[in-house]
Amino acid sequence: MNLDERRKITYLSPPAAVSMADSWYDIASLEHFWIRRRFEVLKRLANQLLCQAGSAAEVGCGNGLLQRHVEDEYGIQVAGFELNELALQKSLSRISPLYCYDVYQRAAEFRSKFDALFLFDVLEHIEEQQSFLDAVAFHLKETGTLVVNVPAYQSLYSRYDEAAGHFRRYSIGYLREIAESTGLKVRSYTYWGLPLLPLVILRKVLLGLQRNRKEPGVISLGFDPGGGASNAAFRFLSRLEFVPQKLMGTSLMTTLSRG
Repeated sequence: MNLDERRKITYLSPPAAVSMADSWYDIASLEHFWIRRRFEVLKRLANQLLCQAGSAAEVGCGNGLLQRHVEDEYGIQVAGFELNELALQKSLSRISPLYCYDVYQRAAEFRSKFDALFLFDVLEHIEEQQSFLDAVAFHLKETGTLVVNVPAYQSLYSRYDEAAGHFRRYSIGYLREIAESTGLKVRSYTYWGLPLLPLVILRKVLLGLQRNRKEPGVISLGFDPGGGASNAAFRFLSRLEFVPQKLMGTSLMTTLSRG
């Protein structure tokens, strides 16, 4: 995408540094097996929400992968909120508005506006997560739903998490505790990525043995599936589970609403 083709970005807040590796955006794509599987899990867990949502937004939209998948599948706009200007400039969304916007600003135009809010692989990047969730909830209608995806199990925390800017990983018990501290209730959840668990364990071991590897190399080793054939193989592997499931996985997706 060249400069002339870039989507318009509305600046409600100045761009700011975030706890996120920019090199991740060079790897993450619409066809990446993990991105595709994440969207499949969302459809299983919250298809009715997506079909009925009159207004939707994604906090921490990054380069627009979720926005684009929702646009293509459901034909609805998902307003994108992001502080990383580079990520916004790389956005792959087509019809959704893009905002450089800090949710702590609590803009009056967004107060209690959205039926559906998405917080996908963002919360683990936030150090003060309770105040952040409270700011996110400001944008949610009283009857709205917040869908959260996070990496699962602190025992899987590795150098990849460090390089990616993760402060932590989650169990459903811990996520429920954080949600309830801000007045939100877990309505449904699923672990997912169970077939990928051996690979994530192997990633932790390998990166632990390569302490001198720099951040881009860590992100590449931990997230890049390689060529098309290996990406397809990883996608096939990732789908060898039923969701929703409550056993275990490498990620955790939940739907939250007000009590």
